[in-house]
Amino acid sequence: MRALVKHHRGEGAQLREVPIPTIGPDEALIEVKVSSICGTDVHIYTWDEWAQSRIKPPYVFGHELGGVVVEVGENVSNLQVGDHVSAETHIVCGHCVACRRNDYHVCLNTQIIGVDRDGCFTKYVALPASNLWVNDPSLPFEIASLMEPMGNAVHTVLSGEVAGRSVAVVGCGPIGIMAAAVAKAAGASKVIVLDVNEYRLNLAEEMGATHMIRSHKEDPVKAIQAITRGEGIEVALEMSGHPLAMKQAFEMLTPGGRISILSLPTRPIELDITNDIVFKGITVKGITGRRMYETWQQTASFLESGAVDLKPLITHRLSLDDFEEGFELMKSGRSGKVVFSL
Repeated sequence: MRALVKHHRGEGAQLREVPIPTIGPDEALIEVKVSSICGTDVHIYTWDEWAQSRIKPPYVFGHELGGVVVEVGENVSNLQVGDHVSAETHIVCGHCVACRRNDYHVCLNTQIIGVDRDGCFTKYVALPASNLWVNDPSLPFEIASLMEPMGNAVHTVLSGEVAGRSVAVVGCGPIGIMAAAVAKAAGASKVIVLDVNEYRLNLAEEMGATHMIRSHKEDPVKAIQAITRGEGIEVALEMSGHPLAMKQAFEMLTPGGRISILSLPTRPIELDITNDIVFKGITVKGITGRRMYETWQQTASFLESGAVDLKPLITHRLSLDDFEEGFELMKSGRSGKVVFSL
């Protein structure tokens, strides 16, 4: 089968022929119908410092998928051939201290599909049956491929109270845009998005944001104060990883507020802990992955109810043959989600 392979320790990728994987007794073979590009895939493709420290080519990358079960192992009872599925991409050990307290999303021995083992930029992928989420057959495969990153947004938004509260989304990458949609669906009184990218700000507004702040044209902290009548924001969702934006996110919080951080800054960031954390009495939440499988249930419910519609976020549909165009679009910032049909 053809696959998009991270073939060397440098920028780029190649289409290559690779063997169709075999499955173990607790696994299932998935025919991938649609896969989508994640920011992590861009890091791998461009071979940045994080990728250089983590990735071991050659291997098939990609981890966001919508597909169909075509084979199940002899021990599998939760799946049937023909099931439509998405994939939880964190493969956990089940026995470390985190797993034993049901915090599987921070398993000490996590392996990530498309990072630590072969992924889904190909026709078939073998995955543990326990990592597959069965979807209603009416859910389009391209939407199914977005459930994993949407789960990041859902986990970030719902890591504290949202209903009736003002929410600022700092950084409008695709997950930030999804977070704005989820916050609106969860009953936030205001959903304020901050970014320097006009294209993605407009997408966020289409997805449910009530206010837009162009961080390169106005002081974000002053703008938040104006919108909130000087009270500050009640919930900040940090999605940018930019040092200045991170600092401003803490500054704009109201006393007793909450900040949830999904972004991954590439270097240490200096914060005013005394004034912006301690004296304000705020809550700081670090977010990774999705709560397994509470977040998946919440994500599925948002989609099935129609409370969140991800269709506007899919801006480009390509063949895997056009992978270079897809990655250039993601790097340019002039796209929402880019999906590949397999």
